Amino acid sequence: MSDDQMAAGDAPLPGGDFRLLVQKMAYQALIALGVVDNPLTRTRQQNPSGARAVIEDLKMLRDKTRGNLSAEEAEHLQRVLDEIEKHELAS
Repeated sequence: MSDDQMAAGDAPLPGGDFRLLVQKMAYQALIALGVVDNPLTRTRQQNPSGARAVIEDLKMLRDKTRGNLSAEEAEHLQRVLDEIEKHELAS
């Protein structure tokens, strides 16, 4: 490997982005709701209590960060919560 090339393990990982954190949590909820395939099992299985736990964590994050987020971050978090709760009601 030349000096210009990086191994996969050397590539910087994304982090420190609030919207990315919310998306990661939302993905966990969607997996638990059976909306998307679990990437490990490649199946859709519902885990309502797991989904509810993630939703409650997102609500806690919203409440604890109220007033400290940019308008875009706060709107993103609320949109994600609304979407996940819509899927929860449908399941």
